[in-house]
Amino acid sequence: MKLMQYATACAVVPLAILTAASAQHVQTDFDHHANFAQYKTYSWQAIKPESSLWDSRIKNAVDAQLAAKGWTRVETDGDVAIVAIKTTHTQRTLNTFYDGFGGGWGWRGFGGGGFGESTTSEQDYKEGTLVIDLYDAKTKQLIWRGSAEDMISDKAEKNEKNLDKGVAKLFKSFPSGSAKS
Repeated sequence: MKLMQYATACAVVPLAILTAASAQHVQTDFDHHANFAQYKTYSWQAIKPESSLWDSRIKNAVDAQLAAKGWTRVETDGDVAIVAIKTTHTQRTLNTFYDGFGGGWGWRGFGGGGFGESTTSEQDYKEGTLVIDLYDAKTKQLIWRGSAEDMISDKAEKNEKNLDKGVAKLFKSFPSGSAKS
């Protein structure tokens, strides 16, 4: 019975670690002296580097969140200028599986844990980062920054859902005074 519990724990722990490592990581910060109630409109400055497919997806996701806050997108001369930066890089993870079988001396004497076998494998995956900066258009000062990191899937639909989810998380705690009146 103990052996079965040990084997199950050895299989579940790496899976839990991999799941936690693949969760979206979101961070935001803002200028605490900025009066967000004064901002009603925004204009897009740039998405770097440019990519015809993802530019419109990023804009649509951000537009939806800012519209929910009562902000209006204008083509030029908005109260706020938005710049988005997207990057991807390859990460490597090591997964080790311990089978936990075998006899021998263990923690609690003979047969207490066994020597068993372990297998380690490397796995490469792509991770994407999106940084969204909001600048006061008059002063050119950064007033808000949000970044989201997540694993990139081979499936475009999944990446789009993760983008929407990540941008929604970014704007969830948008500074007070910026909510719809």
